[in-house]
Amino acid sequence: MVWDPDRYEAWFDTPEGQYALDREVQLLQDVLAGWPRRKHKLLEIGCGTGLFLDHLYQMGLDVTGIDNSPEMIMAARKRFGNRAELHLAHGEHMGFSDNEFDYALLWSVLEFSDEPEAMLAEAARVAEKGVLIGFLNKNSLYYSLNVRKSGSTLAKAHWFTWCEMQDLVHRATGFRPTLARSVLAGPMSTWKDTRACNLINARILPPALGAFVAARVDFANMKPLTPLFAWKSEPEMG
Repeated sequence: MVWDPDRYEAWFDTPEGQYALDREVQLLQDVLAGWPRRKHKLLEIGCGTGLFLDHLYQMGLDVTGIDNSPEMIMAARKRFGNRAELHLAHGEHMGFSDNEFDYALLWSVLEFSDEPEAMLAEAARVAEKGVLIGFLNKNSLYYSLNVRKSGSTLAKAHWFTWCEMQDLVHRATGFRPTLARSVLAGPMSTWKDTRACNLINARILPPALGAFVAARVDFANMKPLTPLFAWKSEPEMG
């Protein structure tokens, strides 16, 4: 899938796009609340133009971003300058070492991957303490009323239900999400900054309800539900 940085950014300049961005940032801050940030390294896989990476940087994290689109990486470099490391790379096969980062973020990227399980497994391999996943909810009103029959780029993506995402996380990492929340419960016609619409869309809700869901998966001090990660390096015998 070919991405146009200008078109991507232009969506967030529309009233609905700006409202959705504000809600997603609100959700990002909520689910990140339990993670230390100062002097902690985060990798965003599929960073696009760096829009959310910029917010993570402002939250105090040391950030690195990768994307498989040269155009997106160029746009991200214009945004960041020297404030972040940015690389052209595929999230399913990364050249980073095991546990090179504290955290990994996959924000609206698994839906557009041909190998979402491999991408999530790679994220778990390079992140020592946890992974944060943001995804579009197939069971939402937004999908049913605004996307499903639209023929748009979003309609062609692989949307996940909350149950499907939990199973994907378990298969790819051996863990279950520690917590999950959602925003934007109403259709796009309600994505506006009024009191009534905010009662529907600005509240942090259970994961099955909103159009956009964030799930945090903690590795530190948690036991995996399946045997040790197959992709983790075995300790060398002295």
